[in-house]
Amino acid sequence: MTVHSVTNLLLSMLVLFFMQIKAEWNTKDYMKREHSLIKPYQGAGMTIPYWDFMGSTIVTNNYVRLTPDSQSKQGLLWNSVPCNARNWQLQVHFKVHGKGKELYGDGFAIWYAKDRMVPGLVFGNMDYFQGLAVILDTYSNHNGPHNHQHPYVSAMVNNGSLHYDHDRDGTHTQLAGCEAKFRNLDHDSHISIRYERDVLTVSTDIENKAAWKECLSVHGVRLPTGYYFGITAATGDLSDIHDIMSVRLFELDLPDDPKEEEDRSQISPSAAFFESPRDHVDDPKPSSLSGIKIFLLMLVGALAVIACVVIGIMFYQKHQENSRKRFY
Repeated sequence: MTVHSVTNLLLSMLVLFFMQIKAEWNTKDYMKREHSLIKPYQGAGMTIPYWDFMGSTIVTNNYVRLTPDSQSKQGLLWNSVPCNARNWQLQVHFKVHGKGKELYGDGFAIWYAKDRMVPGLVFGNMDYFQGLAVILDTYSNHNGPHNHQHPYVSAMVNNGSLHYDHDRDGTHTQLAGCEAKFRNLDHDSHISIRYERDVLTVSTDIENKAAWKECLSVHGVRLPTGYYFGITAATGDLSDIHDIMSVRLFELDLPDDPKEEEDRSQISPSAAFFESPRDHVDDPKPSSLSGIKIFLLMLVGALAVIACVVIGIMFYQKHQENSRKRFY
């Protein structure tokens, strides 16, 4: 074997070696720029490449603010490119803060939905949506048996037939959820939504540990391809600031996934499993008595109690007098 042949053989081996390393790197995940939002945000003029916004949303050099700390605001931020990835992970860097100490709201939601840029009553987005919603709710409506501590993170899959019930904090339609104290933090807050092999996993990084903490994991979630990612926020009688610093979408490369080639573009969003069934409990019916009637009833009751006490005293005194007469 000549020196030239040996050199070519070594070069070929080096090329194969580096190709193998590159292949190993590529089996991880790929950030999809057309579905991501990172600094600098703005393109030409006031536009953001691949993203549309409306409502109270404003774009700065450091964040996209969906709502200011003002009442009755809605902010929408939607990706303009449909996602055709079968398996993906969405990471959102956000900050929720405000001057309210005890009362604040309402929260924001991260969407993977069929329809985009449609304002509505579900944290700024339309109700009866089709797709996935991951809701970061900061205000508890304290509706009896439906109550849980807030802030609260939950997931909901909808085929267009379900109504999100604010009065019950969405508990009757959620897949699962967890408490997460992500408001007014001095450090960064992140959330990860991972959809892999029909398993939906939501994790948070809100403890400044640079590590994901699982919030929920649900099997049997079927989501179509071709839907849009979006983030919306809303305030009502209470308010808060909802800021988005970055959005990163990674396509997961799963070469051994038998469903990788399955056409998911026409299926309907569905979930095989929900949180432990919770019977629907109707709210107590409001009283038909007015405030004046209630006051009069309380007054009559108080007078009746006083009358009973007076009669009791008179009866006791009469009884004592009779006893003394019998004694003498």
